Amino acid sequence: MKKWVKTMVGDIELNRDIELLLIIGGLYALSIALSNTFVNVYLWKQSEDFMNLAVYNLFVVIMQPLTFILAGRWAKKIDRVIVLRLGVIFLSVFFTTVLMLGENAGKYIVVLGVLLGIGYGFYWLSFNVLTFEITEPETRDFFNGFLGLLTSLAGMVGPIFAGVVITYMEKLTGYKVIFSFSLVLFVVAVVLSFFLKRRSAQGDYHLYDVFQVKKDYLPWKSILWANFFQGLREGSFIFVIVVWVFVTTGSELALGTFGLIASTTSFITYYIVGRFLSKKYRKKAILIGGAILYAAVFLIVFELSFARLITYGVVISVAYPLLLVPYLSLTYDVIGSAWKAREMRIEYIVIRELYLNAGRIVSILVLLFAIYQLGEEKGIPLALIVLGAGHLCIYGWIRSIHLPLNVDKEKF
Repeated sequence: MKKWVKTMVGDIELNRDIELLLIIGGLYALSIALSNTFVNVYLWKQSEDFMNLAVYNLFVVIMQPLTFILAGRWAKKIDRVIVLRLGVIFLSVFFTTVLMLGENAGKYIVVLGVLLGIGYGFYWLSFNVLTFEITEPETRDFFNGFLGLLTSLAGMVGPIFAGVVITYMEKLTGYKVIFSFSLVLFVVAVVLSFFLKRRSAQGDYHLYDVFQVKKDYLPWKSILWANFFQGLREGSFIFVIVVWVFVTTGSELALGTFGLIASTTSFITYYIVGRFLSKKYRKKAILIGGAILYAAVFLIVFELSFARLITYGVVISVAYPLLLVPYLSLTYDVIGSAWKAREMRIEYIVIRELYLNAGRIVSILVLLFAIYQLGEEKGIPLALIVLGAGHLCIYGWIRSIHLPLNVDKEKF
């Protein structure tokens, strides 16, 4: 893998843990690309009610931050790699439960949302902490960019493959096959995690102390609010667009095609951004990416068609890498230069995720309120116009962050 990576992104010094974490991240991305898109459609088909689907996603984003708090304590007292395995195991349990419930899954949206939220919480806490520990300032843009490449590649292959399987198999059989594939990929990820270097932490769990750092260290306060506004868009858009594609076309294959086109564009853009974007242009890239993401909302809120949705998918697939690669790297650099980053790195990641998921919770609550007051036809577009500004607001918070061009390497 190392030779291929260097061919793709240049002369980057890699170690085995970086390679393993990228592979695990790629397996996760493929599994989610295969199944998660279609879980939302699978549940929507059983009720054809956006309110039910929003409640399911609300419980996902409620359980994530709660799990992050617990996962952070366990990661501090036990080991991050074990927490990573717990996340993958809970994700496997989620897909197993969906398979067992079959056509009754729509009756258990709260249970399913709780399971998925717990899985996400354990997985992303450990993955983010491991990313922070394994990478250094000069390798973070590469890591985030290459992980984006893998995620995009998974998005190219997963949805179209799943769409074909679901379309050409009887009734719900295709869904069961795809969910089973996801289980296998998660099992492989668990096995690979045993080859990661064990990473235990020492000391107590000082969540409140790290939360208070924002009073004296303004870059930390800015990053936290930027994460809140990131979540403000993500919370609702992540499932509304998927269902809109299906409702507009009535075809899982069309949904797979949407994923293929969007992810192919994203794959190319992640490669370009990850390889060529330098640190001094990070903020400009974040501004441009956020502006494009908000402008894209207006392609679909007033008139809905498959052509417009495809155009939307292409536009945001250019914008997301422009925003996320420098934004994630900046986030880790801010944490790395903060008070007691070495001892409190887990607490910093947990607090950051609490803000991100708070944004997602607010997002879905706004969507639910809009639907309740105005109905789906008027409420959803209005909510998306308001919530879609989330990524554009990120720049307003990060533009005042000034860090040294060469942040000291964090030693773990």
